[in-house]
Amino acid sequence: MFRRDVKPISDLILRNLRQQGLEMPLLQKRLVEAWPVVAGDDIARYTLNAYITNQTLHVHLTSPALRADLSLRRQEFVALLNEYVGNQVIADIRFC
Repeated sequence: MFRRDVKPISDLILRNLRQQGLEMPLLQKRLVEAWPVVAGDDIARYTLNAYITNQTLHVHLTSPALRADLSLRRQEFVALLNEYVGNQVIADIRFC
């Protein structure tokens, strides 16, 4: 009898994405989409735009007071977002 090398399809998909260099862009997209979930509805209401460059999440907010408050909690949001995605995607957050 021969033994088959059976692997879950999720492992095969992740390996294929990694080989094609698409894993990190996918994780970045997930992290940007996770911002309203992690931050909450009240903060998401004041968010205009969010994007990632050089491992920094840039979040544009309409409220200067909220911007100042969230700047004090940057590292907390970095940890929560990376944990939500399940990988180290960002190192810092910049509120603009």
